Amino acid sequence: MDRNNRGKVGKDNVELDNNKNGDVCWWLLHKGLASFFLCISMFGLLVRWTVSLHSYSGAGNPPKFGDYEAQRHWMEITVNLPAQDWYINSTKNDLSYWGLDYPPLTAYQSYIHGLFLRFFDPESVTLFTSRGYESYTGKLLMRFTVLSSDLLIFFPSVLYFIHAYYDVHSRGRKADVAWHILLILINPCLVLIDHGHFQYNCISLGLALAAVAAILSQRDLLACVLFCLSLNHKQMSTYFAPAFFSHLLGKCLRRKHPLLEISKLGLVVLGTFAMVWWPYLHSRDAALQVLSRLAPFERGIYEDYVANFWCTSSVLIKWKRLFPTQSLRLFSMVATILACLPSMIQQILAPSSKGFLYGLLNSSLSFYLFSFQVHEKSILLPLLPATLLAMEWPRPFKLLTHYALFSMFPLVCRDNLILPYIALYALCIFLYHPPGGRWDGAKRHHSTPLTLVSVLLTLAYLGSLVLHIVYLTVRPPERYPFLFEALIMLLSFSHFVLFAFHTNTKQWMLSGHLIGSDKGKKQH
Repeated sequence: MDRNNRGKVGKDNVELDNNKNGDVCWWLLHKGLASFFLCISMFGLLVRWTVSLHSYSGAGNPPKFGDYEAQRHWMEITVNLPAQDWYINSTKNDLSYWGLDYPPLTAYQSYIHGLFLRFFDPESVTLFTSRGYESYTGKLLMRFTVLSSDLLIFFPSVLYFIHAYYDVHSRGRKADVAWHILLILINPCLVLIDHGHFQYNCISLGLALAAVAAILSQRDLLACVLFCLSLNHKQMSTYFAPAFFSHLLGKCLRRKHPLLEISKLGLVVLGTFAMVWWPYLHSRDAALQVLSRLAPFERGIYEDYVANFWCTSSVLIKWKRLFPTQSLRLFSMVATILACLPSMIQQILAPSSKGFLYGLLNSSLSFYLFSFQVHEKSILLPLLPATLLAMEWPRPFKLLTHYALFSMFPLVCRDNLILPYIALYALCIFLYHPPGGRWDGAKRHHSTPLTLVSVLLTLAYLGSLVLHIVYLTVRPPERYPFLFEALIMLLSFSHFVLFAFHTNTKQWMLSGHLIGSDKGKKQH
């Protein structure tokens, strides 16, 4: 399979390898895309900075404030306490007040950012006395840490992916490549969550994206390192793990010495984890203490109104009342595995670059729909591979982006980010429907007849637009105070389920194509 993939690479790729040894920046200049990428990056930074001027999670809302305070508190914990005490409850580290609940790489990131804050604004990371610290300087510095993380990790990862993707799919025109860069960098949901709500998803998603690019570039060992770093920044990157596992296993099984190839990948994974977890490997209890912080089972199977199976079906089935947490953990694990399994089997049997991207989308959708303790923000994970495939099927991608934004609308309202939400939504409409219809998928999609499904999707789309207005202007009945949240959840979930069926079907259709092409090559 690797030989076949290499054979697909066009003449430009051969010239690239011979002259510049695969240098990404040279490739960008050679294709004439350097100015495009620079302009789009500047625009992306401007959009992010504009959103960051607005409110954030927990602004002026004591006693625990919100995600902004959590990130700031992790910075002061890491710069004031030794690494061995970061995950342990003590008089200096009250875990009930935003205790660290992400893997060690997030802690190291918090430490680096904490040093930056302590240099410019020491009061912002003074343990105990700085709770709820919201000075103007502190806000600017905190916002800058997210912006710089985005610029240093996510932006280069986008460039690496574009280079790898269009080397394999060498037929991409310059305008298509530039448009693809724009779609990935101006991801409205990511911008709202990281630069509005306040988080650092750009780091874990950027590392995962770089790992995807490494897979497409046939650098499997590098991909393992990058994906392990993504996992060790946010455990939510597990959403992508089935796709990486099945694709790499499928490739290894097709090589001359499969056990040796699997062993090499396994050693790289173990080595990367050992490096990140080194401060906590001195004892079994220390490692288990960190692990216990990464699994929030005590919070229940869902919180708030998330557009996944458990929360949506709870309108009829009261899962939390009927079953204990232990049973719900088992139910969610079985459901998630079963939902991922078709996609994994397809990649083990017929691994391919495009199939891998679909596998990422299907596995992350499976986790979002069925796993334990899903948040509204988790839609960022399936949205990333969907954006990577956006040029393949633009119309479904537009709908997914709409419902991803829509599913986060109650969260955005709680954070007082309605104006940035509307602005980003309008920007998306302009990007997806520019003057002259530049990107409407016409070159890849023939006009489809009006069907019952298309009519229902159109009605649901119009209903979601009406619900935006109703949510902001109409007071819900006292007997059903969360009626509008439930309707938003139901509409979004319905689309996500239909989308999952569609993308799983698309992935399995690749198998027939690959098998047919393999037979044709054997006959020659």
